[in-house]
Order: sequence, then C-alpha cells, then structure tokens
Amino acid sequence: MRLTEISYGMAQPFEGYGPGFFRVGGHVLRGACLVTPWDAGLWGGYGDVDAVLTLAGRIDVLLLGTGREIAHPPKEFVERLADAGIGVDAMASPTACRTYNVLLGEGRRIAAALLAVDRV
Repeated sequence: MRLTEISYGMAQPFEGYGPGFFRVGGHVLRGACLVTPWDAGLWGGYGDVDAVLTLAGRIDVLLLGTGREIAHPPKEFVERLADAGIGVDAMASPTACRTYNVLLGEGRRIAAALLAVDRV
C-alpha cells in the first residue's frame, strides 16, 4: 500500500479534541467552535445561526457536531441554512472533526460547527 502525505495548504485541520476544547491549527478553542478553511473561532451554538449564514456562497456543507453523541439539530436551524443554500450534515463532534479533515484534504467547500464534547 502506498501512503501519501495529506496537504491542507493554508487551511488548518483539527489536531485534537477533549473535554470542552478543540485544537485547530495549533490553537485551543474552548467550548463550541466554528471552523472554516480560512478561520477558526468560538461559536454561540444553535442560537448563533447568523454566524453560519455569513458563510453562504463560500461553503456547500456544514458539518454539525452535536457533542459526544449524535443528536437532531433544531429544525429551524437546519431550515434557515437550507434556505441560504448550505447543506447540514449532523454527526457526533469527534466524527465531524475527522470528516472535516478528510474533506478539507480533498479541497471541498466545507465548514464545521461543533458543540464541545463533555467527556471523551
């Protein structure tokens, strides 16, 4: 089997996570976060849909990390993003981190909005 190194260019992948934090591009973000190929910062959770809506036209899919376990996001949250042309794929936050890195390596137009994991 031939292995090749993944290049993320200038984008910053997830490097790790733990109880209450995510590590992205050498920086630790405590609590919920919103990560794009060009930026990473804190996120206000489902009530902060406007922060995600600013990404309309720049991303196709939002990977929504719902915490340690997969959960259904609020219907209104998903509908507002769909109206703006942003698809939502909900999954557990650890899965969202891994999926984000894979899709980032493929050059996809994605972002991740993640709720913190309470315990690993």
